[in-house]
Amino acid sequence: MKFAKFAILPILLLGVGCVQYHSPARNTWSQYLRGASFTDMTETARIAKRPVFLGAGGKLISQIDTPVALDYGDKVQNDNAISVKYMANLEYELYDALRKPGISVQRAGTDVVVILVRDAIMELNVGDISADGADTLKIISKILQKYDATFLEIAGYTDAMGTSAADALSFDMAQRVGVYLSQSGINTARMFIVGRGASRPIAAQDDIGRLTNRRVEIRLVPAR
Repeated sequence: MKFAKFAILPILLLGVGCVQYHSPARNTWSQYLRGASFTDMTETARIAKRPVFLGAGGKLISQIDTPVALDYGDKVQNDNAISVKYMANLEYELYDALRKPGISVQRAGTDVVVILVRDAIMELNVGDISADGADTLKIISKILQKYDATFLEIAGYTDAMGTSAADALSFDMAQRVGVYLSQSGINTARMFIVGRGASRPIAAQDDIGRLTNRRVEIRLVPAR
């Protein structure tokens, strides 16, 4: 009997290690996303959100201890120098950690954008995050916890197939990613969450291009 008990144990442990992540029930999403803004992350929106962000324990880029050459007394120039260095380091860590098909990391000025093609992070025919997607978002979460002097916009996109549900589908994807990040300890006061439907395609609208256009983008900007 003892042999049988110990023989079963490895099987049980193996099963535990293969548990699939599932998004929580939709009616609980508002609890996970409390503090997030459901609007575009414009400069005006970030300025308006700053008191909420700081009140929730957030910090500004000027509070980061980054070893860069500073111009004594010139706050704007110093903040810019810190931002460039900080965001360059963030881009490098994301790029180095996310070398996976369907995922790319880009930088424009001080903004860093992570592009997550839908099929790389979600189940093929189900509106939920896949095992590979959860692994990817776990990596992103750890890096975002380290680089916490940033706001992030989570934007969902679909292809241009003309479905009337495109906006809702893209918003659903963005919210699922936001919920996962919230569950992983990311401060929701940093988040802007939007669904943009088929707008802003990044590839042709052929069979392959449509797969690329179905995506979630996480845009990161320094908190000032």
